[in-house]
Amino acid sequence: MTEELNDNESQELENNEVNETPVEETSTEAPVEATIEPSADQLVAEWKDKYVRLTADFENFRRQRNLERIELLKNASRDVIVDLLPVLDIFELAMKSNETSEDVTAVKEGFSLIYGKLFGELEKKGLKPMESNGLPFNVDFHEAITEFPAPTEEQKNTVIDTAEKGYLLNGNVIRYAKVVVGK
Repeated sequence: MTEELNDNESQELENNEVNETPVEETSTEAPVEATIEPSADQLVAEWKDKYVRLTADFENFRRQRNLERIELLKNASRDVIVDLLPVLDIFELAMKSNETSEDVTAVKEGFSLIYGKLFGELEKKGLKPMESNGLPFNVDFHEAITEFPAPTEEQKNTVIDTAEKGYLLNGNVIRYAKVVVGK
């Protein structure tokens, strides 16, 4: 039994000796090599290559942006046209109805309904008409088509009549109001 203990003890000692053997450390530093500085011609070639690649990348980017912009412009009016198709359908129904109808009030009512539908769709897109009559003439919103002698002193430099309505789209003028100005 003592021999067995001795054998077990000797095995433990051997295991401990194996575990206690020092491990050689490996160096993480790269070996020192002689650094050779590139010549001026090599630097020029390297920078020229970088410049050419950067220029090509920018040209590709610019070309892609232009293609995206063209595609956006092609499809920008799509939503408006899709929203106006029901108004076109109503116009077609009204024209068919007007061929057989002799009732003028029904025709007038039909036109009023169509105008309301069309104007409602355009209003949803941000369209607003300009009010001009009686307001001071403003070149930012009005285009004077003629001047008319003002009946009163208060009407000088004010809009007397509107020949063609002006419109704003999201706060920006898209059509100036054509007006008659008092002089």
